[in-house]
Amino acid sequence: MPRPILSRIALMSVAAGLALPAWAALDIGDPVPRFTATAALGGKTFRYSLADALAKGPVVVYFFPAADSSDCSIEAHAFAEAIDQFAALGATVIGVSADDIDTLSKFSVKSCQSRFPVASDESKSVINGFDALMQTRPDFANRLSYVITPNGTVAYYYQNLNPDKHVERMLNAVRALPRPGPPR
Repeated sequence: MPRPILSRIALMSVAAGLALPAWAALDIGDPVPRFTATAALGGKTFRYSLADALAKGPVVVYFFPAADSSDCSIEAHAFAEAIDQFAALGATVIGVSADDIDTLSKFSVKSCQSRFPVASDESKSVINGFDALMQTRPDFANRLSYVITPNGTVAYYYQNLNPDKHVERMLNAVRALPRPGPPR
């Protein structure tokens, strides 16, 4: 083939690859990385442990790009409004971003309404472990939500920069989890 045609084919291949949507590396049934992180709830900081939270039931881990941005505040407010529904299903919620803990401490009061914790992952080790790094802006987490079963595997995930459907989809996924039966 002539060189210009090969160059165009190569360029089209690269462009096609860039046009593909980014999917979460952690698929349904995959084990999740256990993590501990500094988190804030109601303006107070503490050490959050995913393992400890999973010992109590399913956990919704949701990643968001930046505290106090319009869409992240909308999403946090929606999770705060639905927190009693998650609790009634035996589930807890944790938000994770690359923001520093001082920023998240304020965000935990203002947007999260002191209803659930948000964890700081400035090193992005948790964000990378869950393949939640925003490809186009690698300083930020992508808007990606997971439902994690008590045994530490992914039951469901949803990735979309639009915050509108995350809470609804996470609630539906938690509702669909098998309920533990009565003790024998």
